[in-house]
Amino acid sequence: MRLKLKFREEAAPQAEVSFEELAKELEKDFQPPEGWVQLESYPVYGKYVFSSVHILAKEEEDDLLYFLREPPLNDEERLVVNDLLSKLHYLPVTPDEMRVKSKAEVLREKMDGVLRDFRIKLDEKSYYRVFYYLLRDTIFYGPITPLMYDPMIEDISCNGYEKPIYIFHRSYANLRTNITFQSDELDRFVIKLAQQCGKHISIAEPMVDATMPDGSRIQMTLGKEVTDHGSTFTIRKFRQEPLTPINLIKWGTFSAEQMAYLWLCIENKKSLIFAGGTASGKTTSTNAVALFIPRKAKIVTIEDTRELMLPHKNWIPAVTREAFQAEARSIDMYDLLRAALRQRPEYIIVGEVRGKEALTLFQAMSTGHTTYSTLHADSVNGVIHRLENPPINVPRPMIEALDIVSIQAQTYVNDKRVRRNTEIAEIVGLDPHTKMLRTTTVFQWDSVKDEHVMVGASKALEDIRKNRGWSVRELQEELERRRQILEYMAENNIMAFKDVANVIYTYQADPDRAMRILGILE
Repeated sequence: MRLKLKFREEAAPQAEVSFEELAKELEKDFQPPEGWVQLESYPVYGKYVFSSVHILAKEEEDDLLYFLREPPLNDEERLVVNDLLSKLHYLPVTPDEMRVKSKAEVLREKMDGVLRDFRIKLDEKSYYRVFYYLLRDTIFYGPITPLMYDPMIEDISCNGYEKPIYIFHRSYANLRTNITFQSDELDRFVIKLAQQCGKHISIAEPMVDATMPDGSRIQMTLGKEVTDHGSTFTIRKFRQEPLTPINLIKWGTFSAEQMAYLWLCIENKKSLIFAGGTASGKTTSTNAVALFIPRKAKIVTIEDTRELMLPHKNWIPAVTREAFQAEARSIDMYDLLRAALRQRPEYIIVGEVRGKEALTLFQAMSTGHTTYSTLHADSVNGVIHRLENPPINVPRPMIEALDIVSIQAQTYVNDKRVRRNTEIAEIVGLDPHTKMLRTTTVFQWDSVKDEHVMVGASKALEDIRKNRGWSVRELQEELERRRQILEYMAENNIMAFKDVANVIYTYQADPDRAMRILGILE
């Protein structure tokens, strides 16, 4: 088929366009549907991806809508896209091409070849609109591609056939979008997502948990086997650059004083559990404070799906694996934890404890390993109750090996949804008479003033003081120096993952030099 299109002579533009500019053009050229008012708009773009987002409101119905606008195609461009999709299936790709080029670069070369061979001429903007849809429907994530590129989105949820996709937006919380899938379209899309994750989903095995190519977590179901409204998927997006302690300080999740306390405790091998409800930021905090682990320490992380990202070189990231076939054996967190203990790690980080692996984790704590993990619980007593009872069943004397419990919650400040550390408590010991675990609260969040207040003495800090041979004054000076460094980075917007890590590691190697570099010490 030869398409006679009235465009310029070149098959492909010689210079790259600005995808930010293309996205901003879409953003400006928009009229809200009747009855809706635009609250905010912004461009969404990446390499070869451009679209615009419009947050709309219908005041009389108290309704908000996340309206996604992708590049519009005219009839001739749509014909080109469909023709290219049909032809590209038959073009071979060699291993050498994939070794030295990205998938997008290979696809672009193949597209340029087809355009030349069939003498299809496109102007610059038409070329990139066509290429956008080719990428979107092959390598990327179909209609949800812009959602994956929107940095304001945390979660993406599809609840069934012909139902709008919902997202969790950092500024507006849960929002309905203008994207829906028909039944056959959604089934095909879920199967494609599973294949992109290297997984198999079928009517026989209609439920899959997986990690997407960009690192995001996804849970999928196929058809109406386990979900009455049809196929579903829920994506928890992965940050390309993990958050740092400085991000958490600037957002008010923790105070600089709390982070200085955690920095000193982590560096001195105190074990810690982050507890809280769903989406309270437990894993985010775990990843952030892991920057305080000494640079050369050996670390093993154990997760169901990869979420933790560390700058350390001496790090083994372990991930569970399901059985490939009936005769094969799955590898769960318990197996990985047992193997980790033979690898002589100084620090063990477990994504979330929820079963028999917790007993092994506490055995590791009792034998001197420093461990960090997350747990679903909303209070210190809730943490102890969950650990002691089925299915975890950790004996009470073993819980004494845990040093610190940090409680996090998703709450409201001035009608704005925020994440806050509500309490940092320490396990003091086991009462010899009552056999009850004694705890003390070190930091407490004041919800009225939105402040983190130190309300109690710290046994962990006192242990560190004795082990390091410091006086009380020297301990306070050490905490104050670390607090100053953290506040300096927050005030000067030093938040990049590598930059924060470099400051922390410089301080660990030579505190005075780090203070001088930052200008805190003359």
